[in-house]
Amino acid sequence: MFLKKRGQVTIFIILAIIIVGAAVLVYFLYPTIRANISNANNPNSFIQTCMQDQIKSVINNISLQGGKVDPNFYYEYKGNKIQYLCYTNQYYIPCLVQEPALQTSIQDEMDKNLQATANLCFDELKKSFESRGYTVNLIKGNVTAELLPKVVSITLNDKLVLTKSGTQSYSFFRILVNNNLYELTGIANSIISWEATYGDAETTDYMSYYHDLKVEKKKQSDGTTVYILTDLNNGGKFQFASRSLAWPPGYAQGQTV
Repeated sequence: MFLKKRGQVTIFIILAIIIVGAAVLVYFLYPTIRANISNANNPNSFIQTCMQDQIKSVINNISLQGGKVDPNFYYEYKGNKIQYLCYTNQYYIPCLVQEPALQTSIQDEMDKNLQATANLCFDELKKSFESRGYTVNLIKGNVTAELLPKVVSITLNDKLVLTKSGTQSYSFFRILVNNNLYELTGIANSIISWEATYGDAETTDYMSYYHDLKVEKKKQSDGTTVYILTDLNNGGKFQFASRSLAWPPGYAQGQTV
């Protein structure tokens, strides 16, 4: 009898441990489960979750490579292909601006490199809702990126109508990403203007005016200058290259790495 009672107590203890463990597991996983359910039922959340990795990748490449995802006219610096935004292949003269509308060029670059992912994400959204009994009417549209103060706005001009017990209509989708590319490219434009006019830019002036900004000027042996702009608050960067007022070998005005 004693052994029987002892065995029952052991079983109760094991069951209690299992119940407590399950409760703890549910407690920690519930926010994730709830978020996944919410994303599945909310087209906006579904698309944002689906696209967020590609958006981050595109913004990162653009920031580190002078405004291009795949630079076509660049200086290679520490493993990065950094686009020339101002360039001359001659000595003693200032450079010519390569991207007169830098922010517009970056926005076009985002549009181009996010479109395929947007199409795939909307295909997945359509399948997801159809598998749950919805009638889905989807008209695909284009991607429109916009650099704004402190944020990058991605608008997906896809039209979606979901019908089941009722009807839900969406004329566009918008994703906002906290990022200071707008501010950094504005400063880059100013530096490029100095490079094109005078052949050089005084970086300390920018840091004196923008106290949260770090501007590095890395002069290279061929006359190229790599500029690295860093926001000290969040670590955001924008890098670009310029070759202006270059001197022949043996007459370099100083190099840094």
